[in-house]
Amino acid sequence: MEPPLRIVFAGTPEFAVPSLRALVEGPDSLVGVLTQPDRTAGRGRHLQPPPVKTVAEKARVPVAQPETLKGGVGQRVLSGWAPDLMVVAAYGLLLPAEVLELPRLGCLNVHASLLPAYRGAAPIQRAILDGRRATGITIMQMTPGMDRGPILLQRARAIGERETAGELNDALARLGAEVLAETVAGLRAGNLEGRAQDPNQATYAPKITKEEAELDWTQSAADLANRVRGFNPWPVAFVRLGGGPLRIWQARTGGPTEQAPATLVRDETGEPAVACGDGSLLVLEEVQPPGRRRMSATEAVRGGHLDPGSLLSDRVTAHGSTD
Repeated sequence: MEPPLRIVFAGTPEFAVPSLRALVEGPDSLVGVLTQPDRTAGRGRHLQPPPVKTVAEKARVPVAQPETLKGGVGQRVLSGWAPDLMVVAAYGLLLPAEVLELPRLGCLNVHASLLPAYRGAAPIQRAILDGRRATGITIMQMTPGMDRGPILLQRARAIGERETAGELNDALARLGAEVLAETVAGLRAGNLEGRAQDPNQATYAPKITKEEAELDWTQSAADLANRVRGFNPWPVAFVRLGGGPLRIWQARTGGPTEQAPATLVRDETGEPAVACGDGSLLVLEEVQPPGRRRMSATEAVRGGHLDPGSLLSDRVTAHGSTD
């Protein structure tokens, strides 16, 4: 029987929690957890611990929260834990070369795409924005450079037609924990070898910005439906209206229309819908008017927050073009 490994885990948000729990409950020794410092959050701007810290402390695993791993305290703590292996899942800090080389089995990354597709910070959202029908989890051996290391294990998963980025994030977090457990077992047994990525197949998933979430009604209804899903739960798709942003939480594609883009109408079932650039409708299901709570689009019409016949954007003219 192979001896247990000394493992250090590095992660910060909820996505990393299932992988952390898999290591806590596994046969190896989780000797320490790295996570980002507590940050202020909420209206009161109180310091909030990262989800990974909360789980690690409940499991009585030592936690360190260095601002950086480029020398100093962070590297001293890591060296003191003397790990055989380091596992990284959505940590949020770059690992310098000296950290990558410290564990004798190196550092693994739990990445939410089928590499080399969607290297970078936002693979889940970008896959939905691009209308992909499948994605997955890759466990790779980390090397210098963004998500370029050898692939150890991969597992594919379909993306649901109505699945939001938040829902897919949770599903891939659970899948990542399963594939991670398989990978660690393979490394412990010494029967797992990495496979080099094909750089010619690489695509990139840059960080999402709030500005990207503004909808352009000259696009197709299918593309806009993907954007609504991809920006839920953050930063949430929106359009600019006189009183502020109208956020669109849920929407689906509808039938054809002859109305100009951005025109708010009712579809054949009577639901509020917006004409799009390809001559089809985006049916609004759940919205959040400026300064109001989330509500169904039908309720928003009844409450006077949406006005069928009007243009649902300050940036579109009556002819359907962008100002």
